[in-house]
Amino acid sequence: MKISIVMPCLNEAETLAICIQKANSWIAKSGLTCEVIIADNGSTDGSQDIALANGAKVVPVAARGYGSALYAGCQAAQGEWIVMGDSDDSYDFSNLDAFVIKLNEGYDLVMGNRFLGGIKPGAMPWKNRYIGNPILSWVGRVLFRCEAKDFHCGLRAFTKKGFKAMDLRTTGMEFASEMVIKANIFKMRVAEVPITLSPDGRSRPPHLRPWRDGWRHLRFMFLFSPKWLFIIPGLFIMAITVPLYLTLLSGPIQLGRVELDVHTLFYTEAGMVIGYLAICLGMMVKLFGVREGLLRIRGDMNYLYSFPLLEIGSIVGLVLTIAGGVLAFYALNSWRLEGFGGLPTHPLLRMVSLSTALILFGAITFLISLIMGFLSLPTRRDDLQNPN
Repeated sequence: MKISIVMPCLNEAETLAICIQKANSWIAKSGLTCEVIIADNGSTDGSQDIALANGAKVVPVAARGYGSALYAGCQAAQGEWIVMGDSDDSYDFSNLDAFVIKLNEGYDLVMGNRFLGGIKPGAMPWKNRYIGNPILSWVGRVLFRCEAKDFHCGLRAFTKKGFKAMDLRTTGMEFASEMVIKANIFKMRVAEVPITLSPDGRSRPPHLRPWRDGWRHLRFMFLFSPKWLFIIPGLFIMAITVPLYLTLLSGPIQLGRVELDVHTLFYTEAGMVIGYLAICLGMMVKLFGVREGLLRIRGDMNYLYSFPLLEIGSIVGLVLTIAGGVLAFYALNSWRLEGFGGLPTHPLLRMVSLSTALILFGAITFLISLIMGFLSLPTRRDDLQNPN
């Protein structure tokens, strides 16, 4: 079997037959050994019978979701290559030659590009065409260095070997984003070909909800990039707050008529803690993503896995906490020596600020090291993903 054409289906009786017939017409012209698979997600309108009557193979999928249906269909595919596309007659399955050419050239994933091939009137809402797709595709290129200009085109082709290597996990609309992201993270060869998008042939509203699904894709892309979501913002915040905090710790700063003093000191302390926590959370998300098969182990991750996070982190955290406690005791003793009466406010507050900062950094380091130590425990999945 050379090619498997996989279509997800949930009550697509109005358009399923024409999609399968178009695919069959292309198969007849191509001369290749192919199959058409309908991944049925629990249709109640007779879609299964329509598929069988048109020579397609039906794969029942109990778990609901666009990703669940496509994953099951691709798992059942016997072809060396897989073409996937919606069964609403918006994509032309009678013209798949461009995908086959690129697959023959050795590409692992071939994306359709609706903006290059043409979008027929009424085929795509204006908010998707001019806002959603351009923004999401741009975010994908920035976060993952993806060259695709139509990040969320539903018509695409890929090798069965590449599909297995991606180890796709999401069950909903994020499935399409996960595929492109992992293909780029795993350094697979990705190409684009122009395709034409037509209005879907159904009389009912589509399953897609532009604003909700657009947000889901955007959220998923950022969660898939903890470096941009957590670590880089955390480093940026600390780069601003740490120098200012250390300067204010020694005394007030005069900027023209404005004097920055102990009140600003506490705000910069809050900024330092937030920035440090963001960095720690980013590292935790990376470890969790690797553990769940969502992210791939890379150079920095190998270091985290081999580093004694729990032991070193716990020691550093305890040392910082104890140092903060010593300063807190010193401040309390100074107050005691004055009979718990009045004290020079600003010097004492600076000492209290440094004490609380050390305690916070120590406690965060200690607790995060415990969690990261747990996440970095070796598992069988780690052995499979990290041959070293």
